[in-house]
Amino acid sequence: MRKIILPLFLIMVIIGLGSYSGFAEGIDAEYTDPIIERAKVLEITDVEDEEIQNDFFIEDMMVTVEILTGDYKGQQFEIIHSLTGSLAYDIIVEPGDKVLVTVEDMGEGSVEVYISEYARDTYIYIIFAIFVILLILLGGFKGLKTILTLILTIFMVLKVLLPGLLAGYNPILLTIGVSFAVTLITILTVGGINTKSYAAIIGVLGGVFVSGLIAYIVGSKVSLTGMSSNEAMMLMYIPQGVNFDFRGLLFAGIIMGALGAVMDVGMSIASSMEEITTANPSISTKSLIKSGLNVGKDIMGTMANTLILAYTGSTIPLLLLFTAYDDPLLRIINLDLIATEIIRALAGSIGLILCIPLTAVMAGILREKGMKKDEKEKII
Repeated sequence: MRKIILPLFLIMVIIGLGSYSGFAEGIDAEYTDPIIERAKVLEITDVEDEEIQNDFFIEDMMVTVEILTGDYKGQQFEIIHSLTGSLAYDIIVEPGDKVLVTVEDMGEGSVEVYISEYARDTYIYIIFAIFVILLILLGGFKGLKTILTLILTIFMVLKVLLPGLLAGYNPILLTIGVSFAVTLITILTVGGINTKSYAAIIGVLGGVFVSGLIAYIVGSKVSLTGMSSNEAMMLMYIPQGVNFDFRGLLFAGIIMGALGAVMDVGMSIASSMEEITTANPSISTKSLIKSGLNVGKDIMGTMANTLILAYTGSTIPLLLLFTAYDDPLLRIINLDLIATEIIRALAGSIGLILCIPLTAVMAGILREKGMKKDEKEKII
């Protein structure tokens, strides 16, 4: 384990230094976020309703909040909180609710406070704690290694991938590099340094590479813009002023999205084949590969559906709109947003499917080479 932890720690330190120095150079250092603090709603008083332009109706209320964090901790403010009638944007509060407030110091002792969001992070931390506890209880030592790799993945995304993209680095090359590092360290940490891990790594990287290649070729042929979402369009107006390669961001997202599922399949195939070999050491390489492929067929049936359903689930409101207005299939399937999701799902599924024979064949070949090496050592 020490052989794994030490290189892992060194890699994280090196990557961390690079993310804070090289990547940060492309980010405007003068940009600062507004001050966000926690607050508690103490009291709500209704204010007379008023009409404004275009007969757009707003309900105003006087809300008393107490700041719970920061320089203004313990201070109470009375603020006007407005509701527009839109469930997507309104923040409906009750006495006792925890919220996030934006505090702006206007100078000369004048402070403006307004409610900016619900405080949801407490429950997120609780769910994450349950997740970690279950990993440790059911996974034991491997559960701890899983947590370690999870932390690494989050670190790579937040401190390497995102800063690198903001600094203007090529999104596809950067994502491939991050995916390679995450795959290598995750599988070696969880599975150990052995033929099982080597086979899984080859299968996963091969599957993800094919997935990204298919997405790139087909996406270019069908003229995907990479700007099918509101978030992508908002990137055009960020204060850093980065000229993003939006199509590259799209393909990078497809690669990252496929990586998790493909890694799961690759490790499952390699691990099952190792168990087969342990149970039957005399099994031939051909029979071992065949067994791995049979296991892969069962995994393939469910995992492909998992990817398709995951991508479909994210577009259910849009699909409902198309259904409600009875749009023809020809128009729906040719929309940039829908075509993007279809190619994302199918490219990821193809990578997943190809990962199975790649992993199975490599596991068989590496096992046979290992047997020949052992025989040579016995002779010597």
